[in-house]
Amino acid sequence: MRKLGTQEVEDIAMGAAVMASGGGGNPYVGILIAKQTVAEFGEITLLELDEVPDDARVAVSMGLGAPTVLVEKVPAGPEPEYALEALEAEVGHTFDALLPSEAGGWNSLHPMLPAARRGIPLLDADGMGRAFPELQMVTWSMYGQSASPIGVADERGNRLLIKTDDNKRGEDLCRGATVEMGGNISLACYGMNGVQAKAHSVAGTYTLCENVGRILRKARAAHSNDASELMEALRAVELFRGKVQDVERRTIGGFARGVAHLEGFDAYKGSDMHVRFQNEFLIAEVDGVPVCTAPDLIAMFDTETLTPITGESLKYGCRALVLGIPCAPQWRTPEGLAVVGPAVFGYEGVEYIPVEERAGR
Repeated sequence: MRKLGTQEVEDIAMGAAVMASGGGGNPYVGILIAKQTVAEFGEITLLELDEVPDDARVAVSMGLGAPTVLVEKVPAGPEPEYALEALEAEVGHTFDALLPSEAGGWNSLHPMLPAARRGIPLLDADGMGRAFPELQMVTWSMYGQSASPIGVADERGNRLLIKTDDNKRGEDLCRGATVEMGGNISLACYGMNGVQAKAHSVAGTYTLCENVGRILRKARAAHSNDASELMEALRAVELFRGKVQDVERRTIGGFARGVAHLEGFDAYKGSDMHVRFQNEFLIAEVDGVPVCTAPDLIAMFDTETLTPITGESLKYGCRALVLGIPCAPQWRTPEGLAVVGPAVFGYEGVEYIPVEERAGR
């Protein structure tokens, strides 16, 4: 058990912007809200998974929507608790601990708000080890855990309760609510006990994000763009260095969808890269050949500052270092690939090959 203060929260947010694989929303929005929450309610308790009692009541606190919307429609702050209250009213009890659905900008910080307000701990874990665009794309779903009932809320205090026996159907219903409620909403879902949380979660999420954020903060303080320490911490593979020439991006049905085109420089001069995304970066191709696909992570950084480049901040002229990062081992199983493999996102002819194997390691 340890405490998260202002610096820890800031490092986690920056590290989560990397682990989000381009999605998860702008980390700076989450940093401001989480820092304000810590200042008002005090430090947040973080528990390792093995510290959670077997009979603990645990819930997932998360946001849903298009990251492009978060740039202009900034969360107000109390909506995560509104969603949690909607879930509690249905199940008839409060929760002993919370955890995030994913390691993604705003979503990594989302459960910190109700945790700080209520004085309950966060778990050092999540359901992805990265970010994915849909509600059912979590390890809990892979192991048969139901997301239902789902508490839904917006910043105005409007609340819904969704009950379904199918997590993909829950995604579809919540996505419809997202569109009607302004493009981003808060959810409370995947109610479980301590045994289930320990067995089915990706462990160490906050610790990893904090470590990555600390590396980036130190590099920024030293005015360094040396990515070697970052790559070692993430077991990352360099995929490309180039300049963004074009971004096709549309916000459709609660998702930011599109493709970014980069032209290579340095050792990649004469080559080009296409990165296709649905909130998160899902497949990267160099000269038409896949070099990294989901569930492995694709992360972009400014070549001069190592600042993470998220999907909604991609624009013409960005000079990007693109890394491929191995995903959590749960996703490399047949069961995991059935939930988040390339075919799930419509890339039927693309075989999943671990990024380090594609790079010849």
